[in-house]
Amino acid sequence: MGRGTGLGLAMVYGIIKGHKGYINVYSEKGEGTNFTIYLPASEKEVTREVKTSEKLLTGHETILLVDDEEMIITVTRDILESVGYTVWSAKSGHEAIEFYKSDKDKIDLIILDMVMPGIGGGETFDRLKEINSDVKVILSSGYSLNGQAIKIMERGCHAFIQKPFSILSLSQKVRDVLDDKM
Repeated sequence: MGRGTGLGLAMVYGIIKGHKGYINVYSEKGEGTNFTIYLPASEKEVTREVKTSEKLLTGHETILLVDDEEMIITVTRDILESVGYTVWSAKSGHEAIEFYKSDKDKIDLIILDMVMPGIGGGETFDRLKEINSDVKVILSSGYSLNGQAIKIMERGCHAFIQKPFSILSLSQKVRDVLDDKM
């Protein structure tokens, strides 16, 4: 209690790298920490984004949620169950693979964390594909879509969602993958 989820710096780093910038960190014990962020200048004209009406999408399918952090499992499960899904969870890649082997016909979608101890999301994804080449997977990470995540996506992962995600974005991403819109 009283501690963060550990996603803050990973998200900041991912966003900065995604914008071709870099971050400098200076820390001194008892004095604090300075973060200096450098982003390239842009010549682009500022445009105003027009939002379309977005609505919370619901469903009834079964989702296997794979993440090594209990807080993320709890929050994500609550979100998905609130919009109608049945949610099962696994706390590791090994557990997810064993779970999927025994119940693959009951699982409609897997939301898979990319960074986990033991076998990570990439290897877990590859092993799930060996069990069922048509498995539907949304890759989830606190990092942006670059590097390792892009490689997993190129191997056939259906979608990517960056943590932390909103209820709206999660409901839409899940529905898009389940309805084969990705």
